[in-house]
Amino acid sequence: MTSYLPGLPSFGQPPVIRRLLSYKKAQDEDDPEQKWSEKAVKSLVKKLKKTGGLQELEKAITSHGGQTTSCVTIPRSLDGRLQVSHKKGLPHVIYCRLWRWPDLQNHHELQAIDTCQFAYNLRRDDVCINPYHYMRVESPVLPPVLVPNNLQNIPAACSPPYPDEPTHSPENVTFPDNVTFPDNVTFHQNDHYSTSSYFPDTPSPVTPVTYSASDDCRTNGLDGSPGPSNMGSVSGVSSPFSSASVLSPTSLSPQAADAYADAQLVTYCEPACWCSVSYYEMKNRVGEVFNASKPTLTIDGYTDPSSAERFCLGLLSNIHRDPVIEQTRRHIGKGVKLTYVGGEVFAECTCDKSIFVQSQNGNMRNGWHPTTVCKIPPGCYMKIFNNQEFANLLLRSVSEGYESVYQLTQMCTIRISFVKGWGAEYRRPAITSTPCWIEIHLNGPLQWLDKVLTRMRAPSETQVHSNT
Repeated sequence: MTSYLPGLPSFGQPPVIRRLLSYKKAQDEDDPEQKWSEKAVKSLVKKLKKTGGLQELEKAITSHGGQTTSCVTIPRSLDGRLQVSHKKGLPHVIYCRLWRWPDLQNHHELQAIDTCQFAYNLRRDDVCINPYHYMRVESPVLPPVLVPNNLQNIPAACSPPYPDEPTHSPENVTFPDNVTFPDNVTFHQNDHYSTSSYFPDTPSPVTPVTYSASDDCRTNGLDGSPGPSNMGSVSGVSSPFSSASVLSPTSLSPQAADAYADAQLVTYCEPACWCSVSYYEMKNRVGEVFNASKPTLTIDGYTDPSSAERFCLGLLSNIHRDPVIEQTRRHIGKGVKLTYVGGEVFAECTCDKSIFVQSQNGNMRNGWHPTTVCKIPPGCYMKIFNNQEFANLLLRSVSEGYESVYQLTQMCTIRISFVKGWGAEYRRPAITSTPCWIEIHLNGPLQWLDKVLTRMRAPSETQVHSNT
């Protein structure tokens, strides 16, 4: 029989609370969150006594998911969060962290099982907090790229997937106003805001109706299956991210097959720091590059010291700072939160003002021009990169030649401006005209591209000029 939680007084507590606490993960009597966890369990027991779900919860926890259990529900609050003592959080995240994954960061890492009828994302009046009705979203295994050694014998398949940077201002859209969602899309509510907003996990690839104008790495296995994915689709709409497989010489022309005779597999490695962030004011970079090693990174305008999960812009100085920049910096506030989970990157506007995002990966998913700038209002988030989609593009681009692969480096750079937008609908034509903005480099995809390009060998200068 499992022993009760050490260091926790047994007197004065109902047996059911002691039993539930005994199954808490990461039990540590010196844990500063211990008392809060006890209050969270007491609060839950009080609610479940009214709904009769205590027995089902105990069955799920004591069997560690080994027995089939039904939903264990509590009423959903107005803002979707549960307050326990001085802290607020999403209820399913709180109890999944308590009984299954103590290192759980946020709701992006959770996906409800198919049989859960009251999953949090369904937005019903009651929400299921059964920790065994949710799965941890794992990073999908990316397919290796078969890279030939001699590209001169490979005929060009088609033009590169991305055009050069246009000389005119990029188009503008507002998220989610310019996104058409399928009928079965689920709506989510922000962790930190009570305002109801659209929070699609993956917008469908549609054409918008309105336009306004390290070597430390983890190598993916070669025979693993992709983890859970939320990649959505709309019937009848062709997505640019359709599935691709490793190129095989048997499916190529005789010329291309010769080039692939000595091809090598180039695999993806997960770097220690998944992204690097640079902060700019107009054309000037301010401060040092911030390397993110944690799955969640908040970039805000406050003056606290930066940490592994937080990049504070308030302390950074710039001798070229003018009154417009100063005024804009005052409105950055809580800024933007970046989350990297399950091979996907999300940008969430936690600022009181909108942020403006330029992400080629996100734009292609929605059928927009690659350079489109998307406005994300406060309290909303958007998926801005997907490793699996990028892998499919890379697999196709290898057969198209060196330049086509090199073009994908643009997709690995994401730009976000605070408060002020740029593009055809704004008086600022380029992001370098905005007062405060950041540039994000996705290190994993960039390092993968570097290894592929090194293997492919760059064409000579004369070859480049002859192609142009």
